[in-house]
Amino acid sequence: MKQTKFETHTIGVGNLAVGGAGKTPHVEYLIKLLQTEGISLATLSRGYKRKTSGFVLADENSTADDIGDEPLMYKYKYNVQVAVDARRVNGIKKLLDQEHPPKVVLLDDVFQHRSIKCGLNICVSDFNNPFFHDFLLPAGTLRESKKGIQRADIVIISKTPERTSPVDMRNILKDVNPRAHQKVFFSYLKYGELFSLTNPQDKIDTLKDLFRFRIIAFTGIANAAPMINYLKEYAAEVRHLPFSDHEDYTPKHLQDIEKYYRSFEGGNKILVTTEKDMMRLKNDSVWDIAQRMNIFVLPVEVTFKDKEEEFNNLILKYVRANRIHHQKYT
Repeated sequence: MKQTKFETHTIGVGNLAVGGAGKTPHVEYLIKLLQTEGISLATLSRGYKRKTSGFVLADENSTADDIGDEPLMYKYKYNVQVAVDARRVNGIKKLLDQEHPPKVVLLDDVFQHRSIKCGLNICVSDFNNPFFHDFLLPAGTLRESKKGIQRADIVIISKTPERTSPVDMRNILKDVNPRAHQKVFFSYLKYGELFSLTNPQDKIDTLKDLFRFRIIAFTGIANAAPMINYLKEYAAEVRHLPFSDHEDYTPKHLQDIEKYYRSFEGGNKILVTTEKDMMRLKNDSVWDIAQRMNIFVLPVEVTFKDKEEEFNNLILKYVRANRIHHQKYT
């Protein structure tokens, strides 16, 4: 297959399995790292479930219908340059044709889209369902053979339990069986303080106050289990209303959620959702309804079990290299 190389730094983030590996917070980690270093960047996604086509460059008026929920979240949280295009080669060309092109392009969910020869490929795999124990669809969740991991420069085992021992990690490392040029890292999810959908300054302190609340969580993400388990650790009670991944919320959905909320007897109750869901709630068709509901949002980020500095240095070494088409770093 013909692959296109670009005279700019390209970092691809993806996974072998369908959904739920925690790819999005890793893209956010990279955005924050590069912004902190003052490096100009753009993200490029296909814009899953958007209602537009072709190349779209996000602006302050963009919605999830225009660009998809994850790209909108990158724009909303980091004010970074965000583009969507199912034709990734065309998308990068459009970004580089601008008056002020980015120095780095982060390609979201691109591991199976091999029309671009990324300078650095990152593959994320869930600790609870690692690629080496998984099977091809429909028997398992793999989108391609587990041999595809060989294309990765960096493998991240995500959602690693905080209490995982060094011995456990060494055993997983043996199963990953990295090649000489590959680096393996372990990351875990770290949840922030709940904040009000209508007033981000209105927060609930998890350790001091969350035990006072009963929660109805509604989510339209691929794997809500870590979030629900986290909330159950601290809240008085948690009920979960799951929707399909990237659910396009309608007024009827929100009315049903509100009806269930009202049927949940007693005080001190709140609705909780994710930042990605919040992006879809901002669509004109439901935003007025959502603002009237007692909704709080649970932010999430990733941090590394160890070797965080090594990971950061690896990324920064690549983006600061003058020669784009370098040999793989060892």
